[in-house]
Amino acid sequence: MHDTAHIYSDAPDRDTMGGRLSRARDAAGLSVSELARRLGVKSTTIQAWESDRSQPRANRLAMLAGVLNVSLSWLLHGVGTSPADESRSELVNAVSANLKRIRRLQEETNRLVAQIESDLLRASEGH
Repeated sequence: MHDTAHIYSDAPDRDTMGGRLSRARDAAGLSVSELARRLGVKSTTIQAWESDRSQPRANRLAMLAGVLNVSLSWLLHGVGTSPADESRSELVNAVSANLKRIRRLQEETNRLVAQIESDLLRASEGH
């Protein structure tokens, strides 16, 4: 996480802690029951946290941040990198890598086309 680069430069996430928790759970691809099982709590407890009817204790907050791969500062206060920011970054990296690969393949294809054209020209001159 790169929280220190964002603490003073970026506006904090204005969502509630429950909203951030719900978004982080979705980004992690976990259902309410899966997250509850990993934390050793009931699904209704997770639902209460996500709807801001109650808040997790400190030990559960640390576990939540770890399981959901978010910083404690983002989860509590909305300061730092959100899971959506990281997902976008990973997506941009994947698309960039695929674009580079396509460009290399296009260059190779262009060389092969030029070689085939040259071979065909020599073959037709030979007849």
